[in-house]
Amino acid sequence: MTTHDDTLRETAVEAALGKLDLAAKVALLAGADMWSLPANEDIGLGRMVMSDGPAGVRGEHWTPDDPSIAIPSPTALAATWDTALARRLGALLAQEARRKGAHVVLAPTVNLHRSPRGGRHFEAYSEDPLLTGEIGAALVAGVQDGGVATTPKHWVGNDSETERYTVDVRADERTLRELYLAPFEAIVRKARPWGLMAAYNRVNCVSMSEHDELNNGVLRGEWGFDGVLVSDWTGARDTVRAALGGLDVAMPGPVTVYGEHLVAAVRDGRVPEQAVDDLARRVLRLAARVGLLADAPAAVPADRLPAPIDGEALAREVAARSFTLLRNDGILPLDPAPGSIALIGAAAAEARIGGGGSAQVFPTRVVSPLDGLRAALPPGTALGYALGADPRTHVPPLASPLSAELIGRDGSALAAVPVPDGSVRWIGELPAGVGFDVLGSVRATGTLAPRAVGTHRLAIRGAGRFRLEAGGALLFDGVVRVEGNDPAAAFLNPPEAVFELELPSTAPVEVSLTHTLPEASAFAGFGLVSFALGHSEPVATADQLIEEAVALAAAADVAVVVVATTEEVESEGVDRTGLALPGRQDELVARVAAANPRTVVVVNAGAPVLMPWREQVAAVLLTWFPGQEAGAALGDVLLGLAEPGGRLPTTWPAEQADSPVWGVETTDGALEYQEGLFIGYPAWQRRGTAQPAYWFGHGLGYTDWEYQGLELRPADPGSGADPYAARAVALVRVRNTGTRAGRETVQVYLAPDGADRSRPDRRLAGFAVVAAGPGEVVEARVELPLRAFQTWGDAGWTLRPGSYAVQAGRSAADRGPAVAFDLPLEG
Repeated sequence: MTTHDDTLRETAVEAALGKLDLAAKVALLAGADMWSLPANEDIGLGRMVMSDGPAGVRGEHWTPDDPSIAIPSPTALAATWDTALARRLGALLAQEARRKGAHVVLAPTVNLHRSPRGGRHFEAYSEDPLLTGEIGAALVAGVQDGGVATTPKHWVGNDSETERYTVDVRADERTLRELYLAPFEAIVRKARPWGLMAAYNRVNCVSMSEHDELNNGVLRGEWGFDGVLVSDWTGARDTVRAALGGLDVAMPGPVTVYGEHLVAAVRDGRVPEQAVDDLARRVLRLAARVGLLADAPAAVPADRLPAPIDGEALAREVAARSFTLLRNDGILPLDPAPGSIALIGAAAAEARIGGGGSAQVFPTRVVSPLDGLRAALPPGTALGYALGADPRTHVPPLASPLSAELIGRDGSALAAVPVPDGSVRWIGELPAGVGFDVLGSVRATGTLAPRAVGTHRLAIRGAGRFRLEAGGALLFDGVVRVEGNDPAAAFLNPPEAVFELELPSTAPVEVSLTHTLPEASAFAGFGLVSFALGHSEPVATADQLIEEAVALAAAADVAVVVVATTEEVESEGVDRTGLALPGRQDELVARVAAANPRTVVVVNAGAPVLMPWREQVAAVLLTWFPGQEAGAALGDVLLGLAEPGGRLPTTWPAEQADSPVWGVETTDGALEYQEGLFIGYPAWQRRGTAQPAYWFGHGLGYTDWEYQGLELRPADPGSGADPYAARAVALVRVRNTGTRAGRETVQVYLAPDGADRSRPDRRLAGFAVVAAGPGEVVEARVELPLRAFQTWGDAGWTLRPGSYAVQAGRSAADRGPAVAFDLPLEG
């Protein structure tokens, strides 16, 4: 529905466009730098800033001096199955973006969990397109309610990281429509995002930054998308094909395939100027929506912005609501006075709050499980800690603050800035206004305060020339090289060189690491400094660490073991080779459980891992990557101050070999989606042999529920042909049969009669979260959209007549009350 403000906004856009010549229009279409689009004072256009933001808004300055609220990973948000909560979290992201001067948040990631090996699954929502679309649409709406644009990504087919820059994803049209395009369609039609990000990969032989059929035909022509399509960073590769393929913005800049190249292409007739007008018009429309174009009303005026949000409190709430209780023999919640607790695991002291890559931010604080439990436990509770098993293969950054000195190519001192630990990282912009063109090296210096005598380890993490000194001794002066040919490896997965340092006392030691930059200090056209000085103390042997943990557990009333993945296992830029927990963590859990039957295992991972010990322990609690409030939320849930409200957004296999879809490797540059529609739980159901450890939708709480009945009603026919309007409404009655108040996620599945074996046996059609006190009965109202009843064929989207069942349950495998009916469903 077009409003008066919409009309004024479009009028202002056309007026601004009419004042621009070809070069000025083209200038709107490429980054001015790493994170922004240029201003144009002649038409009253302000500078537009973009920011990464799937798990917190970084801003254009990635620095600990400007920290961000680090929210739980997107898999955690999807585990809440709560669209209202997702919308609130979107409003927080908008608030963070405004605070940091950003107008566009590069989120959410709505690719599907096709294979459990996907290294970036923690940044996406689910294996199910409906759940992904609903959570994604809610988050987009929340961000844009705050006057900030979003760019759902990566459009489309970036469902794994292997060869992501060049891979050609091959999928038939039905598979694309019903699975991979589906969450994007839901978000575009329901939330009207102001932007979208094109993926690096190709789909059926065409790069997504050039895909006329999908970009102009489907996205804009069929769905009515009127926002900006921005490239993934360095993803625009061809001037003419990108312009004709509907790519509005090539990032980053200033060197891109647009600029003078596009001007020349228009002048020699390879690109019509009307195509440039269309691209520029959409950029101006985005600027108008976020309040950067003169005489154009912003989509959300300043007086209509949401009320301020306590970011740390909301991050804590979302984390607790996302925690998914997979198994519980009654040990959780812990007794109010649990006696003595043994807390075990490297991630208990240093929580893994998020996955690696562009989703990382500098948090405002981090509450570890150890800190969170200390604060939550009643006085007199004995809390002991043991490392147990360290899964990290890389040496962690030096914990002490450093001074980073920026040195010119002529040897002059340009600036000196503090950094909070051994990590030094700047992208696109250097501190103190220093330019990459004059920067010759960076020297990080500080003091190592050893806690123990013996053999310490110092490490260089990064690529290029380094000089490492400690205690007056030179440990290394040479080059650390990247393996392979991934252009982002030096940033996302840098190599490491490790050196031993014998310290006979605990006296402080001066350390220095100098990184000399190459003549062209850049990654894919933009400036980058990224390296770390690592340090680890002398520790006992791996066997001794496990023995210490087992002894501590045996003497405690309750043992809590925190196991985790590492950045080497789950990170942007690399897919997983296997699903086992790294290091000796499985052995640690088995040994602790044998010593103490009251063992709770906390799984700190963003995507499925194998849990061979799951039947041997009293409880298994999945905390995903819980964000900066990890320990505070864990204390709330373990002690029963909050209920673990999560339900699995992805099926977790029991054995690696059982995974229905495994391969992410290419053949001659192509990745064939041969499984078609059968990923996730539909693939598990169709196989019918090996069962997963835990099904999609599974999750326990601190109370019990009885499903008492289901009624199916036709929806109001006034919705017309809108595919996301309700076609039917399922009313599901559930009763809280426990002794505590709680929440239940009511899931409704649609099951065809099985005559058409090309269709999944059962597919999620809708869901709702309800709350009830002990003994109370509540009715969940679950709207079932028209799209849930449709399939894609030669004639497009069609209703397939036949017999169906609508089934309510607690997971994809649970068969609760059901109603049978025939299509078409009559009111």
